[in-house]
Amino acid sequence: MRPNRTSFEELVNQNKEQLMNDQQALEQIDKQIDEKRTKTTDKSKFVN
Repeated sequence: MRPNRTSFEELVNQNKEQLMNDQQALEQIDKQIDEKRTKTTDKSKFVN
């Protein structure tokens, strides 16, 4: 038996939601990277 087909509009909405979630995940990763960079630059200031 075939599964119910998803309408084009539903597919578009699902893709938009996935992209938004991916964007949020990328922003979170960027934020973590920035925090790590500032920590390492702060430590190097004290060492020198």
